[in-house]
Amino acid sequence: MEFFKIRRDIPFMRHALILNVISTVTFLAAVFFLVTRGLHLSVEFTGGTLIEVSYAQPADLEAVRGSIAKLGYTDVQVQNFGTSRDVLIRMPAVKGVSSGQQSEQVLTALQAQDSSATLRRSEFVGPQVGDELALDGLMALAFVVGGIMIYLAFRFEWKFAVAAIVANLHDVIIILGFFAFFQWEFSLPVLAAVLAVLGYSVNESVVIFDRIRENFRRLRKLNTVEIIDNAITSTISRTIITHGSTQIMVLSMLLFGGPTLHYFSLALTIGICFGIYSSVFVAAAIAMWLGVKREDLVKPGSSGKRDVDPGDPNAGAVV
Repeated sequence: MEFFKIRRDIPFMRHALILNVISTVTFLAAVFFLVTRGLHLSVEFTGGTLIEVSYAQPADLEAVRGSIAKLGYTDVQVQNFGTSRDVLIRMPAVKGVSSGQQSEQVLTALQAQDSSATLRRSEFVGPQVGDELALDGLMALAFVVGGIMIYLAFRFEWKFAVAAIVANLHDVIIILGFFAFFQWEFSLPVLAAVLAVLGYSVNESVVIFDRIRENFRRLRKLNTVEIIDNAITSTISRTIITHGSTQIMVLSMLLFGGPTLHYFSLALTIGICFGIYSSVFVAAAIAMWLGVKREDLVKPGSSGKRDVDPGDPNAGAVV
């Protein structure tokens, strides 16, 4: 399905150099902020206190957050747990304040607001758990990156594999750079969003690479740059449909999902936008600069009849 069909190829690769210079500067800035500021890690990574509180009626999460904020605590996660009457609170560790003292302070504040608040459990998540979660997250990221490279190398060619993984890591580092620069809280849901962006970005790259391979087979008169421009132009309508609908869903989570989904949806929003950009201007351009050519993707002696599209300006090309 297509919303529209572009009759003339857009010369994307003509601007590849300047756009990749901008990407490089953005990437280096993200690395700089990651090194100098670091990520503002959540309780899952740094350790802290988990408190479960039960109410006689559905809890007002905003009121709970407000009561805890008055105690001077920041970056506190508040969400329903099981039912609307049960609330799970994750609090970062504070130097000089024990987990029991934190629980007492919070419970006193909540009972002043609603006398039906009762403490169900309180436990401390130590730094060792956080270290294990961080290690597991890095291992997951490494496996995803390795799997993507192997998949693309087998399905297409090693030049495409290198181009796609550079573009995908470009997206990941820029997302992390945003979180480091603004000191947004980096939690496990955000890590899940980063891994999702990896898969989402490589999907767009695969679509473009697949069209490039197809064009090499059927548009024999075009050179590599023209082949890539044609491939990107012919997939624009598909990109708008798929990414537009996904972005609408993610933006709805960002605007209406509340604090629990805020940073998760924010990471996805940034990742989807940069994923589209990197697939077109980073992955395709790197593949072009690595010297991808028809012989890399089309076996010698292979032949086939070209499917002629009446609206294709290259309809007269000979196979």
